[in-house]
Amino acid sequence: MTRLEKLRQKMTEMELDGFIVTQPYNRRYLSGFTGSSGNLIITQDKRALATDSRYYEQVRQQCPDWQLLEVGYGFADNMLEILRGLGLGGRRVGFEAGHLDVASLHKWERALEGRLILVHTEGFVEQVRMLKDADEIASLKKAIALADEALVHITGWMQPGMTELQVAWELETYMRTRGASALSFAPVVASGVNAAKPHARATDQVIQAGEPITMDFGCVVDGYCSDLTRTVCLGEPASDKYLNVWNTVYQAQQAAIRGAKGGMTGEVVDKLARDVIAEAGYSDYFGHGLGHSLGLDVHESPRYSFTYPGEVPAGVVMTVEPGIYIPGWGGVRIEDVVLVGEEAVEVLTSAPKEPVLERNN
Repeated sequence: MTRLEKLRQKMTEMELDGFIVTQPYNRRYLSGFTGSSGNLIITQDKRALATDSRYYEQVRQQCPDWQLLEVGYGFADNMLEILRGLGLGGRRVGFEAGHLDVASLHKWERALEGRLILVHTEGFVEQVRMLKDADEIASLKKAIALADEALVHITGWMQPGMTELQVAWELETYMRTRGASALSFAPVVASGVNAAKPHARATDQVIQAGEPITMDFGCVVDGYCSDLTRTVCLGEPASDKYLNVWNTVYQAQQAAIRGAKGGMTGEVVDKLARDVIAEAGYSDYFGHGLGHSLGLDVHESPRYSFTYPGEVPAGVVMTVEPGIYIPGWGGVRIEDVVLVGEEAVEVLTSAPKEPVLERNN
């Protein structure tokens, strides 16, 4: 079943005659269009892409099977005419409530004059995107492999005395010059006490020997994201706490990877790792969820989390990334990407896990 067929099946289940897609990743997923502006309009027998003149040629090249609606910048003002032209006058038309601001919704409602029914939906296309097909998995593997290579490079290259920003730039340069079209997000390079902040951004802080250094980064290849985290120490750790914390996080991650399989809830898989951290006495220092799905976007649904009671089915690609963060000291996080199977997960990440990197002082 194609992506559009799956979406149309969901439209039938919700008694929708049409659906308007505004979210950029959803737009790309369904049509292949990579431009920054445009709306997909989908019915049971039509598919159209409304955009402005910046993208007319791009649509013709990327989406030859889609009807191009050359609406310029007047989509909202001419919605009634556009939708009637696609047979949706007086019909039920779904829209992505999570991706449309209130001002735009009010503008749509004024333009439609009550002549058709706008139906609020949430996560409509995202539910279709959740299960990755073979082409998506192939693209994800390329992005993951490049991030793995970058990790091997950076751990051999970095030295005490460099700044976090220098390391972040080297990571970015390495990935961009070897096939990445973009970064998944701004790299986290957090050394010493900065590693106690899960989403710290690189600063001009100088990296010291013997302290924890957390690096969280990823890249985009063929439109798909990777996400990798490793924590290392350059030379002998300054305290015994580092290896104790690092090994606790590693064991927590391995417990989740060994125990996870398709159909388990996000809460249950999260608890596999969280219990290991709690038993070691660090329960107060692991505040975020265990992982998330990724694909065209680096953070997708479903999630491995104490806040996610839903099932995580086979066919989903997930991160597994427990962490311990101790204010005033630092932190450790280890993250891999896995493909969820019926009976187990397959680890797609191959980057080494080395807590201590030998350095000549």
